[in-house]
Amino acid sequence: MSRTRSFFAGMTACATLIAAVTLLTGAKAPPSKFEEIDVGRINIREPDGQLRMVISNRERFPGTPWKGAEQPRPDRRTMAGMLFVNDEGTENGGLIQKGSIGADGKVNAGLSLTFDRFRTDQVLQLLHAEQDGRVRTEFAINDEADPLKLDLTQRKELMREFSTLPTEERRAEMTKLRAEGLLPQNRVRIGTTADRASALQLSDALGRPRLLLLVTADGKPSIQMLNDKGQVARTISLDTAL
Repeated sequence: MSRTRSFFAGMTACATLIAAVTLLTGAKAPPSKFEEIDVGRINIREPDGQLRMVISNRERFPGTPWKGAEQPRPDRRTMAGMLFVNDEGTENGGLIQKGSIGADGKVNAGLSLTFDRFRTDQVLQLLHAEQDGRVRTEFAINDEADPLKLDLTQRKELMREFSTLPTEERRAEMTKLRAEGLLPQNRVRIGTTADRASALQLSDALGRPRLLLLVTADGKPSIQMLNDKGQVARTISLDTAL
């Protein structure tokens, strides 16, 4: 009996030691592996719980993550996709998509991959959209405001305030913001047009198109230079004398 008690006592001590080592070393069970998984939404988080990415179906697609909270986005209720979230819990870009044929028999579809400037909106976008028989496919590079001067929520609040102003006063306020670089401006756009031409458009810092490289659907190439009013000042084509 003495030896039996000694044996079990030794086993108990070993078990206690193993448990202690496991707790101290933080040993974990092997991660689960799945060949396939069906879910409505996946939230990817840091160890402290900070949200970093959302992959979601249409029903559970979130609003806009903003500084750890969420702002409503009713315009995205028809979308599924993913959102990128930065270190402070603010949306940083994403991929959204939809596609269907409406009761009118027309296609209503689109995909958009965007990368946002911190606390503002997209500075890089890859877009395809089809609606009411019109097709738009493009790659765009945009300027965005310095977020430490005017972030996205502050700009939206200004737009709400401007909407109550008389037309001329509202235009003056918008012109002032644009001159200060506090409004988003497209700088580069490459894609196809509604009449099936292919185009490269280059704009100045105020968002005014200044150079357009164009190839029409029937194969006619041209280079158009525009003035600050948006008027074509010069065109170079195959018919232009060199």
